[in-house]
Amino acid sequence: MNKLQKKQAGLARRHRRVRGKVSGTAARPRLCVTRSNNNIYVQLVDDVASKTICGVSTLGAEFKATGKKGGTVEGAAALGEIVGKKAQENGVTEVVFDCGGHLYHGRVQALADAAREAGLKF
Repeated sequence: MNKLQKKQAGLARRHRRVRGKVSGTAARPRLCVTRSNNNIYVQLVDDVASKTICGVSTLGAEFKATGKKGGTVEGAAALGEIVGKKAQENGVTEVVFDCGGHLYHGRVQALADAAREAGLKF
């Protein structure tokens, strides 16, 4: 097993562990964060009904209008504000945070803090 495979296996193991404990409902959907080197993808998921309420990414038109890059902390903060506004448009005020196996640090933390400032409660 090479270095990259070990890294991916560790991420998958942490994500499975988080998903065993965190589940979204209609009242408190799961704010699921998927992160790559260049982009971040965020979804609000109701696991009981197996339904995605809304999804936003750094590839979308709303984010592109901000003029920020998706691989930066500033870009993650801008995406957090967008997802907070979209969630409130869909009637969601409280969420359960799922960092997808990533550390709560850097871009993931910036996204969560910006979503809190936009009105979401964790």
